[in-house]
Amino acid sequence: MRANEADIPRGALVEMIVGAAAISTTSLFVKLAHVGPTVSAFYRMSFGGAMLLFGLVALRRWQRVRLSEIGWLLIPAVAFALDLMLWHRSILYVGPGLATLLGNFQVFLMALAGFVLYRERLGWHFLVGVALGFVGLYLLVGLDWSAVGPQYQLGVVLGIVTGVAYAVYMLTTRHAQRAGHVRLAPAQLLCVVSLLCAGVLGIAMLAEGESFALPDAQSWSSLLGLAFFGQVFGWVLLTRAMPNLPASLIGLLLLLQPALSFVFDVILFARPTRTTDWIGVGLSLVGIFVGSYRPERKRAG
Repeated sequence: MRANEADIPRGALVEMIVGAAAISTTSLFVKLAHVGPTVSAFYRMSFGGAMLLFGLVALRRWQRVRLSEIGWLLIPAVAFALDLMLWHRSILYVGPGLATLLGNFQVFLMALAGFVLYRERLGWHFLVGVALGFVGLYLLVGLDWSAVGPQYQLGVVLGIVTGVAYAVYMLTTRHAQRAGHVRLAPAQLLCVVSLLCAGVLGIAMLAEGESFALPDAQSWSSLLGLAFFGQVFGWVLLTRAMPNLPASLIGLLLLLQPALSFVFDVILFARPTRTTDWIGVGLSLVGIFVGSYRPERKRAG
């Protein structure tokens, strides 16, 4: 029987939309907090990890974590810490909207890694996606590249490199799970990685000479919001919804994150935006979707 709209669980669809909308707010909270990029990353992971730990223990879903599992998860934790350190700097240099869009270019790196490591087919849609994505990126930042300052240029570069660190995080986590080195449920896996990542970021803070003290109420509320919406609420909804939805629909709905982040940036922070910018955003989003699209495999019978 051919799949149609009636086959899509409405509850999972709503969870996916709300989850994607929730994580679209993370860059806004980073911008609102009166702390440095590594500090906001540390508190996202530590507050988020603590919230997840409390929930798992309260629901009696916490299970013993083997030392070997912690060892395997240290690699993705370091990669995730680097990802956040780069991305949060990009947010402060170029704004929440563009930084989030740049970070989503990691889908092209993931597709290339799948081709190299797992011999996954790329197909024509990947090349079309890359072309559309980078044409959109050129309209957003390339037209005025020589006119913007060095800090803005660095922010663009950091936003793109963020995708490399995130791809390493995803690939190493995927390998640890597929090879059977880590057998934790998704929520507990996210909790353990968050706490390990917080430890790495705490060491980075000490190396940078940063203080663990938060300066004001706005920073406290922003970082608690960052942890809850970005690290707990949003991802719990996404991990619940993803197994029940077609891959193509998941890819489309995940584009809500960069799209909403850009819109929020324009509305809340008065980002100057021209018609060519909106065209660039649109082309980039279409490119990300097309480049990450994977046709559903038909089941026999």
